[in-house]
Amino acid sequence: MSETLRQKQSRFVNGVARLIEHAYDMGYELTFGDVYRSPEQAAANAAAGTGIAKSLHTIRLAIDLNLFRNGQFLPNSSDHAPLGTFWKALGPDYCWGGDFSKPDGNHYSIEHEGRK
Repeated sequence: MSETLRQKQSRFVNGVARLIEHAYDMGYELTFGDVYRSPEQAAANAAAGTGIAKSLHTIRLAIDLNLFRNGQFLPNSSDHAPLGTFWKALGPDYCWGGDFSKPDGNHYSIEHEGRK
């Protein structure tokens, strides 16, 4: 039997909890960026060239995390690389935005219907 969207969302939340724990174990601090994004906001972001209309945020399968070390914000995708490696190791459908053609290193998601 295939995994339902709700089951995938639950698996995603469990993965995010593991990622957060791992980040703190590595000496990082985090704050949330986008977690849920309305379809209207996703469409507006796409129109502005800052996102895609079919964002996984709209179905609760993506999160953006703001990364800090020693109180300093780490904005670059490369700063997230250790967390991206951990995230992708959680399963074959775990996707890290640092691998995108336009890197988005603070983005962590689970693939759904071909979307990352």
